[in-house]
Formats: sequence, structure tokens, C-alpha cells
Amino acid sequence: MANAATLTRADLADALHREVGLSRADASRMVEQILRHMCEALAKGENVKISGFGSFILRDKGERIGRNPKTGVEVPIAPRRVLTFRASQMLRDRIVDGG
Repeated sequence: MANAATLTRADLADALHREVGLSRADASRMVEQILRHMCEALAKGENVKISGFGSFILRDKGERIGRNPKTGVEVPIAPRRVLTFRASQMLRDRIVDGG
């Protein structure tokens, strides 16, 4: 696999600055507000759906028995809530097409 770059908060703010014309400070604040709003919704147990991008879905996993791979000892894994991401069909198509 090629050396994959990582998109950061700063990159998102810079794109808003360049493409929308917001000041760097306003663009950075907007990115932070959007991410905070998403985090708050997820923390309240709400799923987050961004049309054309995908859905962040919370799922409750029940207690189960796991196994330590080194020792083979069985250990209980506590019930927990996990976050999954499901890409929209539009995003999947864009990834397959390379952009």
C-alpha cells in the first residue's frame, strides 16, 4: 500500500479558509464546533448521519467470553458500547473510482 496521508482538523480548517473564504480562526472554530456537536450527539446515544458521506452508528455489544491468545485462558469481556462507521454508497463509489 502506498504511503497514506492523514487528513487533520487543521487540513479541514485550511480547506474552509481557502474554499469558503472564512478567516483561519473562524474556519478552525467551525471545524471544532461541528466535531463537538457530533461528539455530544454520540455521547447522548444518538447516531450521526451525514448524507452523501456515511453514518456513525452506536452499537451495544453484550458480554462474551474471549480467549487470551498467548495463554489460551478464557476471560469474560464486559458488555460495552462501540462506534462503527458505515460509508454511504456515494462515498464508496468515489473511493473505488479514486476520487
